[in-house]
Amino acid sequence: MTISGAQCRAARGLIGWSQSDLCDAAKVGRATLANFEAEKTTPYDRTLRDIESALETAGVRFIDGNYSGSGGPGVRLASPVGASIDVDELKTVQYEEHLTNDAPPGAGG
Repeated sequence: MTISGAQCRAARGLIGWSQSDLCDAAKVGRATLANFEAEKTTPYDRTLRDIESALETAGVRFIDGNYSGSGGPGVRLASPVGASIDVDELKTVQYEEHLTNDAPPGAGG
């Protein structure tokens, strides 16, 4: 998959990286990255792979948009390894207004 300049900008935003942070991680020149993100130029394939790899290592996943309902290409944060839903009932906060069932009959849940 080839990422776009917009995906690169969005990926940096998700993980809070500056262009300098990404340049350091991918070993890419600042002008190369700036021109790519501004969609003025397309870097060499190897440079694109280095950028993509650095962002993926930092926890970004690229979505190519090649499936129904995807909404097109994009980015998302990867789920942390071993992540699970926190079900520690000792830490659960319940508010009284949410304890009553205010749904109509047959609404489920």
